[in-house]
Amino acid sequence: MQTMECAQEHEEYPVQTQMYSVERPIYNQELLQEQLHQKEKPSQPLSQRIAHSCRCTSKKAKSHLYSFLPILLWLPRYPVKAYLLGDIISGISTGVMQLPQGLAYALLAAVPPVFGLYSSFYPVFLYTFFGTSRHISIGTFAVISMMVGAVAVREVPDEKFDILESNSTNSTETRDDMRVQVAVTLALLSGIIQLCLGLLRFGFVAIYLTEPLVRGFTTAAAVHVFTSQLKYLLGVKTKRYSGALSVLYSIYAVFSNITDTNIAALVVGLTCIVLLLIGKEINVRFKNKLPVPIPMEIIVVIIGTGVSAGMNLSDTYGVHIVGNIPKGLRAPAIPDMGIIQQVFIDAVAIAIVGFSMAVSMAKIFALKHGYTVDGNQELIALGICNSVGSFFQTFPITCSMSRSLVQESTGGKTQVAGTLSSIMVLLVIVAIGYLFEPLPQTVLAAIVMVNLKGMFKQFADIPHFWRTSKIELAIWVIAFLASVFLGLDYGLLTAVAFAMITIIYRTQSPQYRILGQIPNTDIYCDVDTYEEVKECPGIKIFQANASLYFANSELYLNALKKKTGVDPCAILAAKKKAQKRHAREMKQADECKKKAILKLTSDVETSVKHEIANDELPLNGKFASADANAQDTSPNELERFMEPMGKVHSLILDFTPVNFVDSVGAKTLKSVIKEYEEIGVGVYISGCSGPVVDELTRLKFFDKSITRDLLFHSVHDAVLTCQLKAVSVSQAALNH
Repeated sequence: MQTMECAQEHEEYPVQTQMYSVERPIYNQELLQEQLHQKEKPSQPLSQRIAHSCRCTSKKAKSHLYSFLPILLWLPRYPVKAYLLGDIISGISTGVMQLPQGLAYALLAAVPPVFGLYSSFYPVFLYTFFGTSRHISIGTFAVISMMVGAVAVREVPDEKFDILESNSTNSTETRDDMRVQVAVTLALLSGIIQLCLGLLRFGFVAIYLTEPLVRGFTTAAAVHVFTSQLKYLLGVKTKRYSGALSVLYSIYAVFSNITDTNIAALVVGLTCIVLLLIGKEINVRFKNKLPVPIPMEIIVVIIGTGVSAGMNLSDTYGVHIVGNIPKGLRAPAIPDMGIIQQVFIDAVAIAIVGFSMAVSMAKIFALKHGYTVDGNQELIALGICNSVGSFFQTFPITCSMSRSLVQESTGGKTQVAGTLSSIMVLLVIVAIGYLFEPLPQTVLAAIVMVNLKGMFKQFADIPHFWRTSKIELAIWVIAFLASVFLGLDYGLLTAVAFAMITIIYRTQSPQYRILGQIPNTDIYCDVDTYEEVKECPGIKIFQANASLYFANSELYLNALKKKTGVDPCAILAAKKKAQKRHAREMKQADECKKKAILKLTSDVETSVKHEIANDELPLNGKFASADANAQDTSPNELERFMEPMGKVHSLILDFTPVNFVDSVGAKTLKSVIKEYEEIGVGVYISGCSGPVVDELTRLKFFDKSITRDLLFHSVHDAVLTCQLKAVSVSQAALNH
């Protein structure tokens, strides 16, 4: 029986206000299984399971309908008095922010500004019906727009239209139409990918985009976006680049044409940047005092449009303006299916990045306000927004961080706020869009640049990860550098691949520990970390915080020998070597004895007559001397080598951190048990979880020599068993 107590008055530990005492048998896996009764799980044939899953009942149909259309669940219960006013204020605040951002992010996507308005209306309206988050704002976003623009420029480069520009006045329109087709096809493809992943319940794919990876990637995207807006801020005309080193090419192109800077555009742009920064700072500092944030973006758009129209900046100073904004909505059209093969990989990247950003923001708000979001349904919602929107000329969308924060902070409670913001954009499209035609592009560039402020603040992650995790810092840096220099598409693939490599590295380089006992407890900790922790005499407890499989089996075995200081192979080799040396020395001693006897016999024959009366015969004296020399020259090397090892009689492998074992790991474990048994060290396994035991059983790990008696529920059970066996062996040796 075992008794465990927390000693309240132990001099080495602080006084405890609580204590517990447990008295139970020492359990190994075999004994524990004998006292437990497994629940019977009725097994159904595959045909019955398929029939059950395909069976449709009214309850199941209703559940699926509510899951697919969450609006049916929350809209009938909508508390008008409590929520409506906050949703109206939030919808208006988000709408006035969504309008200028839609125009600005269209430039990033390399399409005319009106398509940014389309992308700010259709997806937002659709998300109200299918989304599970109450607070995120769906629509255009800088990172996704930049990825779309890079693909559009790659597929429809400016060089194709150099000849057309010199011969036709409609070349720009043709180029824009082709780039719109690329953007729309990307929306269709990314939407279909998201929809399929959601229907297949693949919402977990977002976990492969870890926070350091996403933050490094979005910071790199901010660099791309910033450099792409420099030409609009300066009012210079340069080629737009995409692909590897596009950032460097863009910077070089801008500074090569720096002498052509449009001073009027630069002044207007810098003025807007200053106003926007001041407005955002006021919103932050007086957040609790302002009823709603100051909508500085729409203010600078109105001011910029008025100044441009009043001073005729386009004709007088050559400032580039937004230009034609068609009135009304376009008729639905089928995207260009001929370019699917060329943009498929880009669509996959856009789909995953867009979903990752949306679901991470949705989970933040859900945790804050006490509700849950369904990752799979979010995939379906985004897929519908993108795929259906593509027929109405929208480009890929996701959650906007800045607008989501505004929608939540201004009192938004449901997606009614999102619907109101989309209606505001619709009013601009069908009624007053033409009023924004004189808007200078440098104003939109200023809006984009200022909105990148939050992303550039992510450079502060570098010292943070340096202090907390060097591996996460490496992921951040690789994601940033690869995305900056290789482009956003290949940069993302490189970052994901590197993140996978770090997982393999962590499993191949785990922390190995020797555990010891905190006195008078059943708690075992690292002996190198705490002074109070002491090793149990004759027992080594080894722990590795990783699973045991083909990639780290050899490392596990080497660390085990190094940490315990007991190497069975070396001991067995030394034992054989010592035995051979001992046999050789004994043989030499026998030969010396024979030679000594022969010599002494010869001496006796010649001198026996003179020494017959002597009591001490030379034979006896010299023989004894030779025998003593022989004993002195054959030291017991084996005993001297085995002396430190002889103190260890048991080895316990703590499998508490082990999640799985493959066939290579099982073979390694078998070899460990057999090798240590050959030198008289018993091996036991503790803390082995049920799934790991099942895996070992399937791998034929247990046999006549290796039974379940070696498995123990806890380290303390194994330690007590080892101590009892050591005592019984010692008593048996004394009796013998």
